[in-house]
Amino acid sequence: MAVTEKSDLAVMAWAQEAKIKARNIQTASINIKGLTSVLTDIRKMTVLKPKEFCPMIKKYLADCGIALVFLPHLEGSFLQGASFMDGNKIVLGLTARGKDADKFWFSLFHELAHIVLGHVGQPNGISEDDEEEADRWSGDILIDSKDFEDFRRNRDYSESCVLKFAKAQGIAPGIIVGRMQLEGMIKYSMLNNLKEKYEIVI
Repeated sequence: MAVTEKSDLAVMAWAQEAKIKARNIQTASINIKGLTSVLTDIRKMTVLKPKEFCPMIKKYLADCGIALVFLPHLEGSFLQGASFMDGNKIVLGLTARGKDADKFWFSLFHELAHIVLGHVGQPNGISEDDEEEADRWSGDILIDSKDFEDFRRNRDYSESCVLKFAKAQGIAPGIIVGRMQLEGMIKYSMLNNLKEKYEIVI
């Protein structure tokens, strides 16, 4: 999301905390082309545990001029993450603790979308159209759109079929389940045993 002068005070305080944490992170110069080249590697990390992937993602992003920080969830808000410029680096803040894996990865790739698509640092901030574009981009990066359509048309939403599709995509099955729930293919009460909850140390 965009953090602007019109954001509420709680969001601005959250962003300020992200900025302070990010100042302790050494980053290289901003390199969007470099970021694009490592997206596939980051996507492969969805099958790992947080203690394995967190240091790797932080390193990948720092090498591209992006400081990744985790912050507590902002009570009473739907804030999942935000990305913005701070001096010569980009700060990418994500809420953590007790987060479903599918929401974590979608939030991360949503913010990476804003960076790759050039939304961060725009004079007028990030628009609703930008948010929708980032949603589409992150969804398509995580799950190939054509493959997902084929999966949807097959209409076999059994656990074994979801596991098979996730394996073919090379991502965590919970990401598939989250997308299916979001798009109304299954109820939110279904297949939650395939979704993992992360406890990320802040």
